[in-house]
Amino acid sequence: MAPVVSSLDPNKGPIAGGTAVTINGSGFTGVTAVRFGTVSASFTVISTSQIIATSPAGSGTVNVTVVATSGTSNGFAYTYVAIPVLSSLAPGRGPTSGGSTVIVTGTNLSAATSVQFNTSPAVITGNSATQIAVTAPAAPAAPAVVTVTTAGGASNPLSYFYIPAPTISLLSPDKGPLSAGNTVTITGSNLTLTSTVRFGATAATGVTVDSDSQVIANAPSGSGSVTVTVTTPGGTSTPGLGTAYYTYLVAMAVSSLNPSSGPALGGTTVTLTGSGLTFADEVRFGSVPVPFTAISDTQIIAVAPGGAPGTVTVVVRTPAGTSSGIPYQYVT
Repeated sequence: MAPVVSSLDPNKGPIAGGTAVTINGSGFTGVTAVRFGTVSASFTVISTSQIIATSPAGSGTVNVTVVATSGTSNGFAYTYVAIPVLSSLAPGRGPTSGGSTVIVTGTNLSAATSVQFNTSPAVITGNSATQIAVTAPAAPAAPAVVTVTTAGGASNPLSYFYIPAPTISLLSPDKGPLSAGNTVTITGSNLTLTSTVRFGATAATGVTVDSDSQVIANAPSGSGSVTVTVTTPGGTSTPGLGTAYYTYLVAMAVSSLNPSSGPALGGTTVTLTGSGLTFADEVRFGSVPVPFTAISDTQIIAVAPGGAPGTVTVVVRTPAGTSSGIPYQYVT
């Protein structure tokens, strides 16, 4: 009775051949040949029900047959699969924490058995002949070699770049007016690829990357105290304690001076009353900065400098802006 082939394992392989194929069936006695289509393969008879053959090179789908002294078996389909070829990764970089969806584009990608980032397997979430969607695994901050394996073999490699997450260590200034436009310098690390800066949930404008450690951005309008974050392909920064908070200050005003006059010699202690004075960083009598102490949000104590007889304007500056002037009179 002629031999019978009931299954092949595997039933597909690369066009270059070389795949060890287990042929299961019966009647495998007096075997003289194993053929893939019309091409003879090298083989070893394991038992009357099993043969291991090495696939020759080929293409398309062919019938595998076993030839014995008792006759030739039925044919069983074996498919030659072209080697996968990769052309691009999108995106080509992502965070060291992994988790990014990466689209691998190429040809002959059907039924991929694995996608490797170096030696780490990625989770395959979608697969077609020209694209594979994967979730990138975590890895150190270094390039990774991405390959795809199918029944046709392993693909050419493409590089995927792991980017460390950005950090923020300093904001200067870390306070400003409720209105938009205050220029803030953000100092930290891994900032070169910054795409977005946010003050709270609101994106900043005028983002300029100066270096890997410095980004400049224009604060949007806002209120209260908000977290400033930077986003790059490496992820979004996590605020360190007290280092990435920006405080919006209400407009300040000076309503009165007490006393509102003093000797030209200077030295008079003057109480400035108003609002929004807590973060005052300068008090000027005319063009002269003077020593001062912010007592509360409504009161500052300053020492008048000397000046020529006449009237000068007293102003207070905070990160929210500069107040309107209040007159102070020098008398002889």
